[in-house]
Amino acid sequence: MTESTLLQELISLAAARTPHAKALTCGEKNLTYDELHTAVHRWSSGLMGLGLARGDRVAVYLEKRFEAVIACFGTAAAGAVFVPVNPLLKPDQVAFILQDCNVRVLLTSPERYTLLQASLPACRDLRHVVLTEPAQPGYVTPGPVVDAVQLSCWDGVLSSNVRSGHRVIDVDMVAILYTSGSTGKPKGVVLSHRNMVAGAKSVVSYLENDQRDVLLAALPLSFDAGFSQLTTAFHAGARVVLLNHLMPRDVLKAMVKEGVTGITAVPPLYIQLSQLTWPNAIGERLRYFANTGGRMPRETLTALRQRVPRARPFLMYGLTEAFRSTYLPPEEVDRRPDSIGKAIPNAEILVLREDGSPCAADEPGELVHRGALVGMGYWNDAEKTAERYKLLAPDAPGRHNGLQLPEYAVFSGDTVRQDSDGFLYFIGRRDEMMKTSGYRVSPTEVEEVVYATGMVGECVAFGVDHPTLGHAIYVVATWALDTPATGLNDLINECKSRMPGYMVPATIEMVPGPLPRNPNGKIDRKLLSGGWRNDPAANALPAPAAALEPCHAEH
Repeated sequence: MTESTLLQELISLAAARTPHAKALTCGEKNLTYDELHTAVHRWSSGLMGLGLARGDRVAVYLEKRFEAVIACFGTAAAGAVFVPVNPLLKPDQVAFILQDCNVRVLLTSPERYTLLQASLPACRDLRHVVLTEPAQPGYVTPGPVVDAVQLSCWDGVLSSNVRSGHRVIDVDMVAILYTSGSTGKPKGVVLSHRNMVAGAKSVVSYLENDQRDVLLAALPLSFDAGFSQLTTAFHAGARVVLLNHLMPRDVLKAMVKEGVTGITAVPPLYIQLSQLTWPNAIGERLRYFANTGGRMPRETLTALRQRVPRARPFLMYGLTEAFRSTYLPPEEVDRRPDSIGKAIPNAEILVLREDGSPCAADEPGELVHRGALVGMGYWNDAEKTAERYKLLAPDAPGRHNGLQLPEYAVFSGDTVRQDSDGFLYFIGRRDEMMKTSGYRVSPTEVEEVVYATGMVGECVAFGVDHPTLGHAIYVVATWALDTPATGLNDLINECKSRMPGYMVPATIEMVPGPLPRNPNGKIDRKLLSGGWRNDPAANALPAPAAALEPCHAEH
């Protein structure tokens, strides 16, 4: 059987094998592999007709729908680079991404385009905006926001003359996935065709996916594990059900209706699902459920296994910088429920000391990922790339003295230990990044938005352990001197208008200024967070409703 080397070949090869098999489901509509393959190449031709150069960036700012999937794989087929943008992000955050990676083409809906209009003039490299559908009756389609921007419609782009895409090879970049960075601004993780195809093959091998599977895409496609539902399904010739759910019950209904055999989700959603009654029909079809984006509470895992006793649980850990990293085999869950498992197929996970030498059994060290899934670095950020993507020592495991070319690996920043049987256990982060609702969130990113309200003089953000979110976000702040008399609710509402729900602080405590400093003169985040982290009552506080939105996910 021919093997895929480029991302779009996952679809074309499946279409050659089983052209009439269903590939995608969205609502009441389905696309077969043949229909999906045709649409992918029509979008590719359309991009070439727009004059897209090899490696140009195409942003997709949509909820999960056929056009989003077609555009990502069609962009790859054109020899360009797709940038899936989380549909929860606010206009200014979207505009930052478009500027940061010099997006040339933006695909979005008329409604989302209207929201973006005030932010798009700053996106100087943008040349084309493609809308998913014509405007509804009575709706005035906005004109170009910048003189150089051409407005097109999805059907018009797909009706372009047939053109071949640029020639690329598997080490060329194909995607940029944005994830929060420690400096406050999101970082674009660059992935190659090889990264994504190798990831699909690896995941399929241990989940044992085949063309009989029906996978539920419950996570955003901007999240590595969310997009992985597409790549693994297409490699196996399986069907993917695209779901934009509002309530956890919507997930269960979709699983019953579509006969879902595999679901991957994050702990906050599983916690909500575990509190519901599951129809018996789910257990008759579900082969596995997989967790990512943080540790699943043991009581939640127990409850899920009681509801679907025949389904196999896969506990996974991964890095956007390397797509996937480890999984715990289901047969080990009872013996090692706190383990993140071992390396996935075709990857090696090392636990290294500061000097690059391997740690002994049960000695804490940094998790380092080497192999075909290691990404290409952060877009246009040499400093951050150098912090995470480093050369392995010449005598590192798997390296030999006779090798002349160096090898880069991802140094995760996560502290782990490896037991004598080779199983890994997560200990903690080496930086101050927070993990909430499955997303990585930078304290600085939160602080910058709070400062932007103009209502605070000083502020500091930090994460506090939370039983359902992983971390709840807390902010300690002082009022700005020239702030008019306003209440705390006004500040919180301002945050909600500027942040996606998962980033909105659970608590903002206003205190007299100035905030305490450390010896370097910076606000002492560790001192301020210490009281909250050591206060059991604080940890027991409920999460804000927005933070529990089940569609949130970031690795």
